[in-house]
Amino acid sequence: MGTGRAAGNVHACTGCNLCVKECDFLQRSGNPRQLADGLRECDPFHCTLCGLCTAVCPVGIDPAAFFLERRREVRQTRGGDDPRHAPLIAYERKGTSPAFTFYGLPEQCDTVLFPGCALPGSRPGVVWGVYEELKRTVPQLGIVLDCCLKPSHSLGRTGHFQASFGEIKDYLLERGIRKVLVACPNCQRIFSEYGGNLTVETVYEAFAAQPATSHCSRAASVVVHDPCVSRRMEPVQDAVRELASRQGLQVEEMRHAGRKTQCCGRGGGVNFVRPDTLAQAAASRAEEAAGRPIVTYCAACAESYRSKAATIHLLDLWLKPEEALAGKIKVSRAPFTYLNRLALKRKFRRSGKFAIMRERGGKELTSDTTGRLKAATILLLVATAAALFRLAGGSHLCDPAALELMLQGHEILGPVLFILLYGITPVLFLPGLPMAIAAGLLFGPVWGVVYAITGATLGASASFLVARYLARDWVEAKLTGEMWKNLDQKVGEQGWKIVAVTRLVPLFPFNLLNYAFGLTRIPFWHYVAASFLFMLPACIAFIVFSSSLPALLKGKASPSLVIGTVLISAVMLLPSWYRKKAAS
Repeated sequence: MGTGRAAGNVHACTGCNLCVKECDFLQRSGNPRQLADGLRECDPFHCTLCGLCTAVCPVGIDPAAFFLERRREVRQTRGGDDPRHAPLIAYERKGTSPAFTFYGLPEQCDTVLFPGCALPGSRPGVVWGVYEELKRTVPQLGIVLDCCLKPSHSLGRTGHFQASFGEIKDYLLERGIRKVLVACPNCQRIFSEYGGNLTVETVYEAFAAQPATSHCSRAASVVVHDPCVSRRMEPVQDAVRELASRQGLQVEEMRHAGRKTQCCGRGGGVNFVRPDTLAQAAASRAEEAAGRPIVTYCAACAESYRSKAATIHLLDLWLKPEEALAGKIKVSRAPFTYLNRLALKRKFRRSGKFAIMRERGGKELTSDTTGRLKAATILLLVATAAALFRLAGGSHLCDPAALELMLQGHEILGPVLFILLYGITPVLFLPGLPMAIAAGLLFGPVWGVVYAITGATLGASASFLVARYLARDWVEAKLTGEMWKNLDQKVGEQGWKIVAVTRLVPLFPFNLLNYAFGLTRIPFWHYVAASFLFMLPACIAFIVFSSSLPALLKGKASPSLVIGTVLISAVMLLPSWYRKKAAS
């Protein structure tokens, strides 16, 4: 997608077809000369704009620039965007919204870290670690969480790209910023071509310039995948290989590397119109890797290849080499990437490192008052909802008879309504036991357990996410005493085992505990899995017992009554057993 050569020079194509041999798009569409002369037709949005055709051309033409220009022409003819690109445009729109953007500049700042969109979402801890490491050599380093508008550029949305990226560039230059450190190859490409007087350097080059260190004790051979936008960036490619070598790794090359690297299948948003490109690219890369781990420095590439080959982001390798090589790095995926970006923004904002803080749209943030106001507003809404729920008689819906009446005539939607209602109860601090009993009465011992444990897990998860991303200050204020002070430490040491104990042994207030776990370091999915599995015994006990009550009222003692009584007794004895075990 280079802009250094005129798009019109494709008429100089000799028809040697070297580019066609390397590109399945050209194999289906024809060589650049045929397309430029109108002898063949093609959809330019089927091209990845990766530039491999340009790299192998023996006469120096730039077909990639030609196809980018064709995209602009097609979009102008259509009078708007292709509906197939709506998800990509929506992703970019969120990334440039005030909610997700953050500019933090300390006093006398002339350099900022611009990590891009993907890393803050998939690896927020990596972004924080990179920032802290860079501050050792750049003490007055700033941070910019924003989108470089690469999607709009590739989709031919020229006007929008120029206006929106121009806002980033103009603001940084006006504030005295002269250098941008990037972690994303796409951001490097955009800032290098359109950043004007801004100097651009990758964090990989910055780290490679520091004294050599080796952190990894595991000897291994790896291959490096260069993102297609980096094919002409030899200094970056060299720095990446240097950093991998410093970890004691043997870096080997694939057939397509450096200047002749392949696209991961996401270039130019082509995967939205040709979803098969992802699987094809991953299979091709896995074949060339031949079982060796692939190290890359693009989060999108790492995501594309992970299904076919062991793939490691270089920053994961740099920060946690042993875990990265063992495949133990946890990478978030949508929708949690959005929550991670909000949490990372909040962490930077609360860090106290910046004299100037700003969001998109020119909104200057001089303190965390706005964040506290938002949290207070959310808490007020939750409290108001809980109060209105109770005043409107909502508490009676936790009564089995009232629930049965409400669900009459909703044989299909009934279970869904019940699960949603059960999911709301812990968030609003309503009792869950009546709901469990109601599940047994309404749906029987089997489906009652299914619906109840689903609703309970949904509610526990919702409370966890509220605490972790929306109302942390309020939850922290509620958690006082030695028991709560030790919770985070125990979770850090034993992880899901602490969740298991607290679910099996009801020594803690259940609803507040859901919020409390949101403040700990436990991964969300570990929490969900442990909660589901270890809430299940008590859930089964009470629901099996409650399902026997209709028969008991008629003077019949069913097997469910005996089984339920035994199970409840076992559950109730767990706290005493646990205390004795802990004291021994």
